[in-house]
Amino acid sequence: MIKYNICFVRRDQQILLLNREKASWMGCWNGVGGKLEPGEQPRQSMIRELREETGLIAEQLLFKGLMTWTLDGERFGGMYVYLAEFPVDFHYAVPVKTTEGILDWKELSWITHPENRGVAANLPGTLPTVLEDAGCYQHHFNYVQSRLQSSASMAINPAIETDALRREAFLRTLEAETVARQVIGQPANR
Repeated sequence: MIKYNICFVRRDQQILLLNREKASWMGCWNGVGGKLEPGEQPRQSMIRELREETGLIAEQLLFKGLMTWTLDGERFGGMYVYLAEFPVDFHYAVPVKTTEGILDWKELSWITHPENRGVAANLPGTLPTVLEDAGCYQHHFNYVQSRLQSSASMAINPAIETDALRREAFLRTLEAETVARQVIGQPANR
């Protein structure tokens, strides 16, 4: 049901971001990630995507939850969210041009600055939680004509990452609630 993943690679107060050359978020800075291959588990996919897009192998990859969205009240989508932390003295030379875009370290204060229009719209509001909160969350975003209209977050059970039955039940319920809200004209956030 969820086809994508995203990872935020952290080195102290810096995050390795990708300025994307492709949709979605073309021209914006965002985390590193991609699409799950058929039969691939979320963590396996994230390890593969991280290695393919950056060459990095994360010794500790933390599952931080889900980012889900509705677009124009019709399309429901989402991605698994991960955090990879590296020591402050970790060296990774940037900028790096890849097939996906340009990789570069960005200061957290720059990413979350309220005037910054160069990052994915959902990033400033959720990144601090992903980085600092030990919990696992589902962050839901409602977009209208590709513009972020509303967002909401709720704590979820981290077993959603590995327990396929629990994950499928949770996502079916979430998708049904989103559709039901749209039918009666309410915002698609939780």
